[in-house]
Amino acid sequence: MTERLYRSGFVTIIGRPNVGKSTLLNRILGEKIVITSDKPQTTRNRIQGIHTLPDAQIVFIDTPGIHQARSRFNRAMMDAALSSVKGVDAVLLLVDAVTCGLKKDDLLLDVIRGAGAPVILVVNKIDLVEKEKLLELISFHASLFPFKEIVPVSAATGDGVELLVRLVSDLLPEGVPFYPDDILTDVPERFVVAEMVREKVFRFTRDEIPYSTAVTVDSFTERPDGLVSISATIIVERDSQKGIIIGRKGEMLKKIGMRARSDIERLLDTRVFLELFVRVDRDWRESRRALKELGYE
Repeated sequence: MTERLYRSGFVTIIGRPNVGKSTLLNRILGEKIVITSDKPQTTRNRIQGIHTLPDAQIVFIDTPGIHQARSRFNRAMMDAALSSVKGVDAVLLLVDAVTCGLKKDDLLLDVIRGAGAPVILVVNKIDLVEKEKLLELISFHASLFPFKEIVPVSAATGDGVELLVRLVSDLLPEGVPFYPDDILTDVPERFVVAEMVREKVFRFTRDEIPYSTAVTVDSFTERPDGLVSISATIIVERDSQKGIIIGRKGEMLKKIGMRARSDIERLLDTRVFLELFVRVDRDWRESRRALKELGYE
């Protein structure tokens, strides 16, 4: 039997908001590097997750959900998502089996038509639908575009994910690894820390808060005793939002900090001292200055 040559390449994950792209990437990597939420547009940046196999290395690119962008901030997210399908070796188009229905999505079809790479349709959340509906969905989507493969999965349970990874690796060109085999992402620890704080804001505050929230890590210091001291600022657009995040007698901010610190300690595998502040930056989502400072432009 001929030994398989090593393969490596880049694969973009795209889809509508809240279809499970980040959950799928975390499942593949076996580690939480991308925050998740039931709120749309949780992912705001292109984030690379690196999955290394004995015979392949796949660099997955997680992207913001494809949507009609109206604000300057949302247009920046869409630029990041749309540019990510250019120059890659394969594209995973993720759809939600529960909500996608038998309706053509012209925006997504336009995106994958311009990809210039093989496209695998990934039908997610199959654990939540009947088999008959799933087969109907697969048949309908197969009629819309010449997908290289159609793979039903559950990112939540892991069902079908191993098969998907193998099919993806088969599409990659022969090559050498881009990263050491113990690296899971190319984003700095400070970025992941900021995202973990933002995730807790999503989880514990009212619906209107998350979209107006950004987080910066102002200091990240490793002490001689092994403790990591982190100072971060939660940015909102209104004084009323600041009050919600701080909460009565600071209880909400304390809750956000405690839960974020727990996740950060697991990520860094060490004790963490986390100090949080809240700042109002009015209408930052429409400010070129703010978006550049926060890394969205």
